[in-house]
Amino acid sequence: MRPAWLNKKISLKACSEVKQLLKDLRVETVCEQAMCPNIGECFSRNEATFLILGRYCTRRCSFCNIEKGAPLPLDPGEPDRVAEAAARLSLKHIVITSVTRDDLPDGGAKVFADTVSCIRRSLSGLTIETLIPDFKLSLDALAVVAGASADIIAHNVETVPSLYAIVRQGGDYIRSLEVLRMVKKMSPGTRTKSGIMLGLGEKEEEVFSVMDDLRSAGCDFLSIGQYLSPSKQHYPVKEYITPEQFSFYKEKGEKSGFLHIESGPYVRSSYSAAKYLLKKDASAKK
Repeated sequence: MRPAWLNKKISLKACSEVKQLLKDLRVETVCEQAMCPNIGECFSRNEATFLILGRYCTRRCSFCNIEKGAPLPLDPGEPDRVAEAAARLSLKHIVITSVTRDDLPDGGAKVFADTVSCIRRSLSGLTIETLIPDFKLSLDALAVVAGASADIIAHNVETVPSLYAIVRQGGDYIRSLEVLRMVKKMSPGTRTKSGIMLGLGEKEEEVFSVMDDLRSAGCDFLSIGQYLSPSKQHYPVKEYITPEQFSFYKEKGEKSGFLHIESGPYVRSSYSAAKYLLKKDASAKK
């Protein structure tokens, strides 16, 4: 049974208008695909995290609800439709993520860049965050994404390295750290961000070690949230982390040098995403 602090209810009524707009534009969101518990809250504020490169992922991470299977051909109209959705939702900050496309030579990097370009051409005063896969650490693919002028480039390590074999099949912890390191090297002025889930069976000292590794890779921002299993077929929750523990991790992480951390049971990598840059801007003015 879930503890009392995990009792958020999803209002389908609050979601309906945004869901219809996205359906009309044929735009996917990770909010819907991943069964995010924050969907009612975010959709009621006209906020969404867009999912590009189709809806089928080529990897089979046991924690994730994104559909797995043979991916469809790329849709050349997708970047323009995402830009139109951002305009119609009057977004001030947009997060663009994707399924993993190991079938593509560049992993979909050009589509990320094209989507950012379409948004820049269509809208002004908007900050952009790309949450990217690892692209198998292709330096060419990372260079394309790093050169696309996003304000934040994020890549989630998701969990501690000891759990990768059973939780993040197809992923590699060191490779993910190198993605963040290389992005920062290629575009020093771009903020980098990562996210981890807790409650998968990790130990406290392992979380501290991940924080240190991320800071060594030049990572600026961090999200920390509770893992919630999408179904009985997915990896089970091993532990429910208390709000006090999340506050403790946030304090420890900020002392290690992160510019901003969101840490709490319902925090997800793109939840309250605009706060990271707002905190950075406020710190710069001091």
